[in-house]
Amino acid sequence: MKLPRREFLHLAASAAALPSLSRRAWAQAYPSRPVRAVVAFAPGGVTDTFGRLMAQKLTEQFGKQFYVENIAGATGNIGTAQVAKAVPDGYTILFAFSSHVVNPTLFARLPYDPINDFKPVTLAVASTTVLTVNPAVPAKTLNELIALIRANPGKYSFGSAGAGTQAHLAGEQFRLSLGLDLVHVPFGGGGPAVAAVVAGHTPISFGSPQAAMQHVKEGTVRALAVTSKRRSQLFPDVPTMTEEGYPDIEGDSWVGILVPAGAPAEIVSALHGESANILAQPEMKERLAALGYEVVASTPEEFAIRIKTEIDTWAKVIRAANIKAE
Repeated sequence: MKLPRREFLHLAASAAALPSLSRRAWAQAYPSRPVRAVVAFAPGGVTDTFGRLMAQKLTEQFGKQFYVENIAGATGNIGTAQVAKAVPDGYTILFAFSSHVVNPTLFARLPYDPINDFKPVTLAVASTTVLTVNPAVPAKTLNELIALIRANPGKYSFGSAGAGTQAHLAGEQFRLSLGLDLVHVPFGGGGPAVAAVVAGHTPISFGSPQAAMQHVKEGTVRALAVTSKRRSQLFPDVPTMTEEGYPDIEGDSWVGILVPAGAPAEIVSALHGESANILAQPEMKERLAALGYEVVASTPEEFAIRIKTEIDTWAKVIRAANIKAE
């Protein structure tokens, strides 16, 4: 039940004297005004698209407006830093991309702490990376491709959406874990990377399901494996790296919700509960699947563990491959 404005203001003013009552009152009245949802990237990308879908649904659920503000730059660092420094009252949230766990190593210095400056709400959705090859490549399976690369050191290259992207990291994880002589070719996005495979300029690509899906359907590229724990709904016939015998080659891109550290636990709980309800809706799942995302809807605790684990995982890959931010 929403509190009248006068009563809400009275309770807020009494916070110092009655801290426990104040926290409960804030949670009951939340939100009493519009909530800023920051997307730290330019409009039009998958994080922005997800953020706008989610903001619309949160507005409907809470009865107060959640509006998206795009603060792009430095691979998400500028917008993320603004959220880290925002008042921790639940009225500024971050739709965080998986670059959140890559940037701490990719950049020499960050204007925020990716762990201590935030409270996780939920890891909302995740998307796999798919390994594709040109149909002329004489390899029908992942193991055949690995054997082919080993038999021809330095001959084969793989394309990605750009240096430091999830696709690039997946390719480097593949190369490093198997000791392959494989050259990386960065492109300015997932579309150009897979287009180069279609044209035969780059024989191999690691990329997003969205970029590869239509080409796989048309047979202009062949999908050999995905990097997620489970098979992708978009590629149900394509095995995972683990199924092919390589459990150490695993990773998703994802979008999650974070709030500034210090936000009341009751508000984190409210945001998590409503987000989980939204993500469970069949219509939302269908719309997200079209973007190449599958629903995760983790708990805050699970998301916190994943952030810490993935920072360590990708740090090893970035350092071993000597990847630098562009």
